Amino acid sequence: MSSDYFSADLHWWHRNIMKYCKRPFKDVHEMNKTLIHRHNKVVGKNDRVYLLGDVCFGSAGKTKGLLEQMNGIKYLVYGNHDGVIRKNPELQEYFEWCKDYAEITIQDKVTKKPQFIILSHYAMRVWNRRHHGSWQLYGHSHGTLPDDPDALQIDVGVDSHDYYPISYEDIKEIMSMKNNIPIDHHKKGGG
Repeated sequence: MSSDYFSADLHWWHRNIMKYCKRPFKDVHEMNKTLIHRHNKVVGKNDRVYLLGDVCFGSAGKTKGLLEQMNGIKYLVYGNHDGVIRKNPELQEYFEWCKDYAEITIQDKVTKKPQFIILSHYAMRVWNRRHHGSWQLYGHSHGTLPDDPDALQIDVGVDSHDYYPISYEDIKEIMSMKNNIPIDHHKKGGG
C-alpha cells in the first residue's frame, strides 16, 4: 500500500542555502547526497511525494541526475527557484503534474474520510475550506515562520524536518494538536 509524503526547499546545488539556513553540510555534493538518501530512506518507489517548490538550482542535466535517483511518484508545486524545471519539458516528465498551486484530497486510512489539502510554495493566512478543516502545506520560509497553533498549516520544507520528507500520518498528528480557529469570511462584517 502506498503512502503520501510532502517536502519542499531541497535547493539542490545551491551553495548559499547552506549559509543562509545553517545547513550542516561541507559542500553541495554532501548536501545533495544526504537529501536524496534521507528522501529514499522513507519514500518508497510507489509512494506519492508532493514537492512544494525550490527543488534545484542546478542545470537541467544536474537536476535530471538527481530526479532519477529520487524514489516515489512525484508531483511538483513550483517555487520561486524552479525555473530550470518550469522551462524544461523533459524535466517536467519526472512529475505526474507541475502546478503553481494545487488542491488535493487524501483518503485517510484510519478515519476513511477525505482530507482536503491546499499545496502552495508559500504560507497563506486564508485558504479554500480553511473553516471546514482543510490543511495548508507550504515551504519557502525554511522554518523561519513561527508556527500558528490556531491554523491547520505547517512548513513541510526539509529545514523544518531534519532534511527528511514528512508523511501524511505525521502531519495528521501535528494537526491534531492544533486549535483550528478559522478565519471565516462568512461571519458578520466579512466580505
